[in-house]
Amino acid sequence: MMLSHRVGRACHVLVLVLCLSAAEDFDWSANNHDSFYYGTFPNGFSWGAGSSAYQTEGAWDKDGKGLSIWDVFTHKKGKTFLNDTGDSSCEGYYKFKDDISLIKELNLNHYRFSISWPRIMPTGIRSDHVNEKGVKYYNALIDELLKNNITPIVTLYHWDLPQVLQEKYGGWQNISMINYFNDFANLCFERYGDRVKYWITFNNPWSVAVEGYETGEHAPGLKLRGTGAYRAAHHIIKAHAKVWHTYDTQWRNKQRGMVGISLSGDWGEPVDITNQKDIEAAERYVQFYIGWFATPIFHGDYPQVMKDFIGRKSAQQGLGTSRLPTFSSQEKSYIKGTSDFLGVGHFTTRYITQKNFPFNRGSTYFSDRDVAELVDPRWPDPGSEWLYSVPWGFRRLLNFIKTQYGNPVIFITENGVSEKMMCTELCDDWRIQYYKGYINEMLKAIRDGVNVKGYTAWSLLDKFEWDEGYSERFGLYYVDFKNKNKPRYPKASVQFYKRIIKSNAFPNQREVENWKMKATETCSTSNQLLAADPLTSHMEMVTEVVVPTVCTLCILISAVFLMFLLRKRN
Repeated sequence: MMLSHRVGRACHVLVLVLCLSAAEDFDWSANNHDSFYYGTFPNGFSWGAGSSAYQTEGAWDKDGKGLSIWDVFTHKKGKTFLNDTGDSSCEGYYKFKDDISLIKELNLNHYRFSISWPRIMPTGIRSDHVNEKGVKYYNALIDELLKNNITPIVTLYHWDLPQVLQEKYGGWQNISMINYFNDFANLCFERYGDRVKYWITFNNPWSVAVEGYETGEHAPGLKLRGTGAYRAAHHIIKAHAKVWHTYDTQWRNKQRGMVGISLSGDWGEPVDITNQKDIEAAERYVQFYIGWFATPIFHGDYPQVMKDFIGRKSAQQGLGTSRLPTFSSQEKSYIKGTSDFLGVGHFTTRYITQKNFPFNRGSTYFSDRDVAELVDPRWPDPGSEWLYSVPWGFRRLLNFIKTQYGNPVIFITENGVSEKMMCTELCDDWRIQYYKGYINEMLKAIRDGVNVKGYTAWSLLDKFEWDEGYSERFGLYYVDFKNKNKPRYPKASVQFYKRIIKSNAFPNQREVENWKMKATETCSTSNQLLAADPLTSHMEMVTEVVVPTVCTLCILISAVFLMFLLRKRN
């Protein structure tokens, strides 16, 4: 999943005075950029990796699967980079046993994947048809995981809404989705709940609402500015609550599982931590992001700052009611407390400052917040244009969640970094650095008392990256998409992550540096991959036997160039 929120990004050099504080409660004016922490994770801490159905499965029209909104969206020209689609992607539908072998090789405790709603309910409506071939596929996947002592963590909705529900009802704009989604979830509990004990209702509903119904960057591609995202989110929150109650009343006693939600959020840090306006802007940014969904689920209603700002701007527009929908008192009670754990997806951080957006220029989710987002150009940014490596923001976000929502049980459901370059290397030093920094900040947060129980690296494989197609790679394993067999190759980060898991700790500086050295040794020049070069298509036969290398190509080019120079001299 990846986030692709790229609206209004600006780059500014920021010089900040940072102060340290040992305050017990979350303090906006304190930010500890302290040194690397060598320590141990709690006993029983769960390590994993993740994926999603549309991004990895392929088989988009096989074995009775119905159309999803992403099938339709990507088949329209101009919607994705190079018009890429997830039609075949990693062919995970056929290669799941191979992928479980990779998971076992990593010594992971859990694997997070999603169930494609239209694969098991082609129209999205249970009374229409249940596709038993689709049901069988996920049964086989779950059984194979358990056979290998890997705990399945299952996401019910990772963005692939059945197209019929979009065409017939307008998708998440329509309140009827709540019951249809509950029927789908109930079928999953019925068929898989005897073995699946961790359920995630929605993955990153922020992206579903904002990018699907506000900016139109994602499926279904609607641009209902100022209203669409809020309406979609409102129905998603209610749908989540209904599914939690369904599990609680019908299945919990028999199956003894847990139901949560996975919320993604960038951290927002005040540009000037001594400026109250910047502090308020940063809090507003975070509340409009993760708080939009977490506050109703943990406290029963939207963040007050959202109600105030959207309500005021709606009144300035001459609207009789706020563009932000309201929950009735009964709904507030029904929604509050509907999460046995909180899934947290986190990738990056922004500096935030106050910026007033006049209401007469039109209202959008982004202008409603009255904030400007900035980045420090010194932050590493190897891949996605929105993804800067800022490890300390992770600890800040986790401590914010602890203080805002009563220190809930947290599973990190997505954390990772992409690369975006013409030639991709298996020697992904930048990813090793990213994981090292972010996992260490998570360990510091655990030391702070944050109740983190598990970590999910995003992602197991390179895969289809939504509107970015295959131009960005998040995987621990490289996938050769140009080869019809979609072979997987381990990147250096596999070895580094594996050592963290084995130690369940960062033991000491010498050992951690040794991990990095050994990981990069495994991908010496002979293990560098030729990825997005046009010559790849001419080397497909070679890739069946040996991994083509950047080094080999460079030697060939150098040799040809040298011959050219020698001939020219002669």
